[in-house]
Amino acid sequence: MSGRVRVGLLFGGASVEHEVSVVSARGVAGALDPVRFETVPIGLTGDGRWLDPEASAAVLAGNAARVEPLSPDDGSRLLVDPGAGGIVAATPGRSPRPVAIDVVFSVVHGWGGEDGRIQGLLDLAGIPCVGAGVLGSAIGMDKQVAKVLFEERGLPVGPWRALTRDRWLADRAAAEAGLVEALGLPLFTKPANGGSSVGISKVREAAALPAALELAFAHDRKVVVESGLDAREIECAVLGNDAPEVSVAGEIVPSREFYDYASKYEDGTSRIAIPASLDAGLADRIRALAGEAFRALDLAGMARVDFFVERGTGRVFVNEVNTLPGFTPISMYPKLWEATGLAYPELLARLIELARERFGDERRRRTRRD
Repeated sequence: MSGRVRVGLLFGGASVEHEVSVVSARGVAGALDPVRFETVPIGLTGDGRWLDPEASAAVLAGNAARVEPLSPDDGSRLLVDPGAGGIVAATPGRSPRPVAIDVVFSVVHGWGGEDGRIQGLLDLAGIPCVGAGVLGSAIGMDKQVAKVLFEERGLPVGPWRALTRDRWLADRAAAEAGLVEALGLPLFTKPANGGSSVGISKVREAAALPAALELAFAHDRKVVVESGLDAREIECAVLGNDAPEVSVAGEIVPSREFYDYASKYEDGTSRIAIPASLDAGLADRIRALAGEAFRALDLAGMARVDFFVERGTGRVFVNEVNTLPGFTPISMYPKLWEATGLAYPELLARLIELARERFGDERRRRTRRD
């Protein structure tokens, strides 16, 4: 490899996690080793427009919370060529020109960013992308599908149910009564496809369930409902492709009723304990389950695996997997690896290396019968 690796840093996007993505991008841009990497920022506006690197760099250098469209719109666009032609800049009055990028590091969280859409687009464009591919991203994002696959692999999963909007609207009373009967109270309602705890509610009384479902269905057509376990929240970071490594375990001690969006990103009062206070046997079991969960969803590059450890019984349950964990200065994923002995800049370098390795490996597949 000659010269610096040009890293396309994608951020923003059309989901409710847009602001978190911008903060993550600032963290990554500030930690990439400038001797080894050249950052090519690409901001995605809320309406899906890709800004050119110059306009995107201005967003990262400032303190804006969102990637806003250019005003006035001069007609400039970044285009993705699905014929392995990479990314192309198109400006009125000028010939289209390629934007040289060796690998993409996307921190576009949520819908359209970590659900396989961007991953598939970049794969068709012939650009390696950090993290899971199309399949792993899609099933990691869908909590219902992920839980089914965990159960099929024999991993411990807490009591849960899924509900679609059409079934709920057909008979709300029956659907709500069925959830309470199956899971008891309290319970949690959450969009099946979502992150950063957006749209999640803790329901203590049956009378509060309709409003909680209404909120969750505002973010997705499908909702996952989980039994409200009295449990500690434990997380592990996973890094690798075919032979993933697992970090030490950490614990989230939320400042609120549960670890919601505000306690994650706004009030800063939740506490993180790294390493978590666990006996050696339990810590080893959780780390082993993290690796199994990573493999069960056919993931690559990185993931954060979240667990519940039930108070009183010590039972461990796999809660969910985040294939694009936050990279903000307070995010758990880089903190876990730092505690394990891998500093943030080296973690980013390793993720980029893993993306290029996996891309090269996949390109060895046969494309013709003869």
